[in-house]
Amino acid sequence: MKFLDLCKVYIRSGSGGNGCVSFRREKFIEYGGPDGGDGGNGGTVWAEAVDGLNTLIDFRYQQHWFANNGRPGQGRQRTGADGDDIVLRVPVGTEILDEDEETVIADLAELGQRVILAKGGNGGFGNLHFKSATNQAPRRANSGQEGVERTLWLRLKLIADVGLLGLPNAGKSTFLSVTSNARPKVADYPFTTLHPNLGVVGVDGVEFVVADIPGLIEGAHEGKGLGDLFLGHVERCAVLLHLVDGTSGTLLEDYQTIVNEIEAYGAGLEDKPRVVVLNKVDALDEEERTFLREELQDVAGQKVMLMSGVTGEGTTEVLRALRFQIDEDRLRRKEDDGEGEEDTAWHP
Repeated sequence: MKFLDLCKVYIRSGSGGNGCVSFRREKFIEYGGPDGGDGGNGGTVWAEAVDGLNTLIDFRYQQHWFANNGRPGQGRQRTGADGDDIVLRVPVGTEILDEDEETVIADLAELGQRVILAKGGNGGFGNLHFKSATNQAPRRANSGQEGVERTLWLRLKLIADVGLLGLPNAGKSTFLSVTSNARPKVADYPFTTLHPNLGVVGVDGVEFVVADIPGLIEGAHEGKGLGDLFLGHVERCAVLLHLVDGTSGTLLEDYQTIVNEIEAYGAGLEDKPRVVVLNKVDALDEEERTFLREELQDVAGQKVMLMSGVTGEGTTEVLRALRFQIDEDRLRRKEDDGEGEEDTAWHP
């Protein structure tokens, strides 16, 4: 399945049905009076956050979403049928923007959230509504209200607890593949990750979601490389995991590049708690580890952890540090596998 996190859609709610001008015509009833029914209401366009989706690819192939119109009223006081509503089913974490791509109409950050994007038009009154003591045979009815037509943008921001940051080939995808069941592409060349990946990792009986995004390079906020198009997927994260390649000859410059790009992007990313990790330490001896760690700590102004995604060294400690930064209400308890429990099955 292809990953798509930004798309344009055209929606239109249904128009209301017209009211009916009709009079009662029956044998032996000389003055039947008006009996025109009202028109039905037009269908409404909804958006709903549903489970099981993590991309907007469905809206790549169907961009126009039109609700049905209401049916017109009929004689014998019969009201027209309402038009069917239409629902845009989107992944959890989808933002709905106006045509200017800046005004946020709704943010569907929770499962089951629904919002009206375009309300259907009201049906028109039939001539039955206009009868009175002084106007006993009205010959007028209202037209149905026109539907609403809009152009909207859908922007997906993945729901994750931890966001991975780093230059290309810093070991982000390797870390995700080692600590979770996710299988992102891992290779020895830059930009092997072309779209975000999610993985559920577990430590000390709890689970949380980690998002891996394509690597950033210097000038990403100006559109270089893959740009900062995917940084929006870590805006909702509780903590950022900054991986620095320990085998790089420009360790401090690599760290500062990511920090500068985060500050240039804004959106509060620079204020989020960060766990800085010196990765690929399996290729370093003890003296190099100590020296590079102290240098990086001086620049970062915080504790730097050591890790090797390939050998698994230090990954548990990193996961525990991340868990400490995540609120308890965002953590998910692991399901008990039943080991060590007494056999409670029924026996004859």
